Formats: sequence, C-alpha cells, structure tokens
Amino acid sequence: MTDQANTLLDAALIHVPFDGWSEDALRAAASDTGIDLATARALYPRGGVDLALAFHKRGDAQMAARIEAEDLSHLRFRDRIATAVRYRIEAAADRELVRRGTTLFTLPPYAADGAKAIWGTVDLIWTTLGDTSTDYNWYTKRATLAGVYSSTVLYWLGDDSPGSAATWSFLDRRIDGVMQFERVKGAVQKNPLGRVLMAGPNAVLSCIKAPARAARDDLPGYVPPAPKA
Repeated sequence: MTDQANTLLDAALIHVPFDGWSEDALRAAASDTGIDLATARALYPRGGVDLALAFHKRGDAQMAARIEAEDLSHLRFRDRIATAVRYRIEAAADRELVRRGTTLFTLPPYAADGAKAIWGTVDLIWTTLGDTSTDYNWYTKRATLAGVYSSTVLYWLGDDSPGSAATWSFLDRRIDGVMQFERVKGAVQKNPLGRVLMAGPNAVLSCIKAPARAARDDLPGYVPPAPKA
C-alpha cells in the first residue's frame, strides 16, 4: 500500500463510524488530508468497499507480524490457532469499524468480497503457522477455520465482558468442537470398517490438490528465473 493510500485510510477511520465504509468517508478523508479526489478515487476505485478491504488487509498484516514476533512453539497447535484468531480480532481494535464492514459485506453486491477477505485471513493464519497441506486438507482446514473466525467475530461485536473474556471462551469452545470432529474423523479412518467405507470418498479426495503458490522472492533459497534469450 502506498503512503497516500495509508494516509487516506487513516483519515477515513474517524468518519466510518458516522458515514460507514462509503464514498462520503473517502471524500472526507481526501478533504482532511489535502489529497485531491481524483487521486483518492484512483487509489480506492470503489470508494468505501476498497477502503474496507484495505483496512481488513492491514489487520491481517498486523496479525501475521505479531505471530512471527511471538514464540508460540510451547503451545499446542489448537492453541496456536486460537491465539492467531485472537491476534487478528485484537488487530481490529474498534468494534464499530468492524461492525460497519460486516454490514457492508452482507450486501449482495459485496458478499463475494467479504468471503474472499475472510478466506484470505484464515489462509494467512494457516500459512504463517507453517501449514504444509497439499491435498484436500488445505481446503477443509481453511473452510473450518473460516467458520470459527466468522462466528467469533460476530460474538465479539456484541461482547461487553472485561477484556473480551467471553469472546475468548467462546473461541476456545468453537475450536474444541472442531478438534472433537477431527478426533472422530481420525477414529473412523483407523477403524477397519471405516477404512472400507471411506475408501471411495478418499480416492476422490486424493485427486484434489492445493493451489500452487507463487515463489516468494524475499525468502532464503529463492533463485530468480534465468532471463530469456
């Protein structure tokens, strides 16, 4: 994100509680910062929708940076997941900004944008925590966590307990429910009859592969492609 885009987003945040993630918020931010409206619209072509998505991505980046800065190795993996979700919600900080975004992304024209944003968040959580899935589990992990994350955010929006303690308890219960399902699934796979019953579905699922990721040029071991002759 460019410096001007960041400046506009920061300026818009004080207007969103009153104007929502809207064209009005973008106009007010441009006026407050002295950035001409044409430039503001070039940076955020869809106005409030793009502002809301930029705010969401900023929270994702803050969460990932916090995960990488903390030593979570002593935690069980389910607790690392819970911690990551908590970090992401804490990165949002202002409930009204999130509430306005939730309202926006429930509208039919922007529902796909909202779903994509949530998927990006849970994918980043799994990737940052070192997920190496390459089969259908890549999808099921993210789909499951998307449900946990979404429901926890909605709970948090109505939570007035000190330090959001009720939200973190709710999150733990949701993850415990997922882990219980995983234990049942594992038990079925270990059972001889279960293996027979699941042979067909497993054969189909084995054909599903995770999407290829582009090589990161900021990681050790990256070798740039040779220039074309």
